[in-house]
Amino acid sequence: MESAAGHCVEDAKTEREAKATLYVVATPIGNLKDVTLRALDVLREVDAIAAEDTRITARLLTHYGIATRKVFALHEHNEQRTAPRVVEMLESGRSIALTTDAGTPAFSDPGARLVAAVRAAGHPVVPIPGPNAVAAALSASGLPGPQFLFYGFLPAKAGERHKVLEELRASPYMLVFYEAPHRVAETVSELAAVLGPARRIVIARELTKLFETIHMCGLAEAHAWLSAHADRTRGEFVLIVEGSAVRPDAEGERVRRTLAVLLEELPVKQAAALAAKITGARKNELYDLALEEKRRRTER
Repeated sequence: MESAAGHCVEDAKTEREAKATLYVVATPIGNLKDVTLRALDVLREVDAIAAEDTRITARLLTHYGIATRKVFALHEHNEQRTAPRVVEMLESGRSIALTTDAGTPAFSDPGARLVAAVRAAGHPVVPIPGPNAVAAALSASGLPGPQFLFYGFLPAKAGERHKVLEELRASPYMLVFYEAPHRVAETVSELAAVLGPARRIVIARELTKLFETIHMCGLAEAHAWLSAHADRTRGEFVLIVEGSAVRPDAEGERVRRTLAVLLEELPVKQAAALAAKITGARKNELYDLALEEKRRRTER
């Protein structure tokens, strides 16, 4: 027969193991009121908070009257060496919340390595969903189609960035990028050059903040719009570009062959318009393809 003391030991162990959880907590991307009630409950109840920037997380905690003494840093430069510390804390029965500067951790932000280490150690990882800049921008973009490809930040070096965009050029899905203010003008110019000026782009900046801006235009006009006012290149950006109308499969080949045949008899504009009627592809993108085909024929 098991003793009462034995029951107490088992109960204590079960309670400790239940607490040993990593909570991945989404925090506001701008407006502090966007935090969820569940996120606030978790931040109040956990034993410690691993924050990308302790100052930013401290402002959120202070705003909601949550004690800040349990916050420590976990960012891209120390994540690998800090992850074992978090695992040790979980092993001792403590609960930890992971936060990033804004939005969802491990989503183009630090956290993936920590989550992997915690899962490998056998501890539960619980997502606390909430604000996300990609979802917010897509919901207000007005671009059709439910499919999208989220790339995150493009390479900073021009050559590498160009190579990535060439690989994405034929994708039929909306392309979603994050971009920093000092590179956004250069990036939209590169998008126009590689993907073609006719595609539409949604430029979303400072989402949920005081100067939130969501602007749609053709890629041909994007650089000029950004350059028209200094404020338009300030803040954090989400860029959404509509996908290619010409797929890289058999259907795409049919569209290209149709356009090529029409170009043998018709001017570019007429060939693109007629090819669009025949195939159902977008006229503007077929016009870009027609111009490219004309250039290739001239260079032969």
